[in-house]
Amino acid sequence: MDHKDVIIIGGGAAGFFAAINIAESNPDLQVSILEKSSKVLQKVKVSGGGRCNVTHACFDPKDLVSYYPRGEKELLGPFHSFMTGDTIEWFEKKGIELKVEEDLRMFPVTNSSQTIIDCFQSSAEKAGVEILLNQNVHHIKIAEKGFEIETKTGRFRSEKLLITTGGNSKMWELIKGLNHTIVDPVPSLFTFKIKDELLQNIPGISVPNALISIKNSKYSAQGPVLVTHWGLSGPAVLKLSSLAALELADKDYDFEIALNWINSTKEETDERLWQYKKQNPKKKVGIRSPYSEISRRLWENMLTRAHVDRDQNWSDLSKKHIESLSLVLTETSLSVKGKTTFKEEFVTAGGVDLKEINFKRFESRLHSNLYFAGEVLNIDGLTGGFNFQNAWTGGYIAARAISTI
Repeated sequence: MDHKDVIIIGGGAAGFFAAINIAESNPDLQVSILEKSSKVLQKVKVSGGGRCNVTHACFDPKDLVSYYPRGEKELLGPFHSFMTGDTIEWFEKKGIELKVEEDLRMFPVTNSSQTIIDCFQSSAEKAGVEILLNQNVHHIKIAEKGFEIETKTGRFRSEKLLITTGGNSKMWELIKGLNHTIVDPVPSLFTFKIKDELLQNIPGISVPNALISIKNSKYSAQGPVLVTHWGLSGPAVLKLSSLAALELADKDYDFEIALNWINSTKEETDERLWQYKKQNPKKKVGIRSPYSEISRRLWENMLTRAHVDRDQNWSDLSKKHIESLSLVLTETSLSVKGKTTFKEEFVTAGGVDLKEINFKRFESRLHSNLYFAGEVLNIDGLTGGFNFQNAWTGGYIAARAISTI
């Protein structure tokens, strides 16, 4: 049996971040990462469209926790210990400069996730972290002084164990074997499958600031919305999917949404349309929308939905026409019939029950020297760098606890 001081199961973001911090804080500890596949940091590689959305430029812990539908209360204390500013400083010390984009997402200035991967791999190597690939863990046992871990190719023993495997159902089953409770996982970031004539033949069309709500619920979100070949995507849709993840799973992803394309009240829209009619009586309705954010192709579909002839002049529109157009702009009803994973990124709501974790150390309340960080816990954030920030915070605090003798 191979003896180690610290074993980290999972060669992803939280695992590497923790391993580097442990090894740098206490060089006397032998730190080993067990990764089930032949490559590490694959989720980092595809994140942010291949650019790696490292974190989000929110610097107040109370504001930052509001972006976590699961884990808001538990992360408040940890974010006072390590959060966005600390993340930026950590990467700067490694020679990685981050930039803030208009929506406050933060990326490496290189616009490449490979920059982060190279940073982790070189830092781990320099710190003496051992990386063992193709180590698919199939058994974990509480030993007299530590833990025994079996993979398909080896057996290991360690005094301290950190699990950072993300949304891994097999690992959750092993964690159940350690008497921990697992909150059943459901997808947390996904797009909406919608078949509706309003969305036909206009994939790629977007609006910058829509308001989207799930009917007969408390859930809504605003921001950019994108029309796709299969339905709707974009930041507002992803935010809504995260906020309502549990409820939408209960509905088997069959539900109704209301879409306000212009995020304006019905009364304001009525007034705007009447004013536009008065100012442009001889113009054809189909030439352009009164709203610059509504493209001509989307506007033409809206006219069809409102039963308005695009070849009519604005002066020909009746009160009924104006009312119908206003409703399409502000209260479009759409039926969602299913979900689609957001690119290669997959985030789950679910994982180790947060009541069983000491968040001052990210340590199990059931077993000493057993730690968890990242999405293996029942914590998930909205899209925009929040899930990575959870990984950095949990990885850092667990590392600090582990490296202290």
